[in-house]
Amino acid sequence: MFAVHKMTNEILKKVFQDAHLKVVTINPNLVMDALFAKNVISSDDYHRLRETPRVDRCRDLLALLHRSSHPQTFIHLRLALLDEYSWFVDEIDKQLPSLTSQLQQLHLDQATDGKLSL
Repeated sequence: MFAVHKMTNEILKKVFQDAHLKVVTINPNLVMDALFAKNVISSDDYHRLRETPRVDRCRDLLALLHRSSHPQTFIHLRLALLDEYSWFVDEIDKQLPSLTSQLQQLHLDQATDGKLSL
């Protein structure tokens, strides 16, 4: 299962990079909260980003995520965008037809017990 998550994360990383011009327009605050809660970003990174001017915050967050060694960084980013930016997640998922069902299962697993299945 770890290999599937790693592959999914790497594919999502590429998709998010390709969609960078759209991603930088989102409000990063809710995403940062979700990523902090999942230990994707550290307390230091979270506080540094909160002090960053809002206009640069999303770009700085994305740069940080692209350098992250967390094995599910972009899986958690996708999940963090689901509620407020479902239209964007739909665009991402259209680029991932073979992975969409796996990602939906991850979301369902998270929704049913509050934890992401590993």
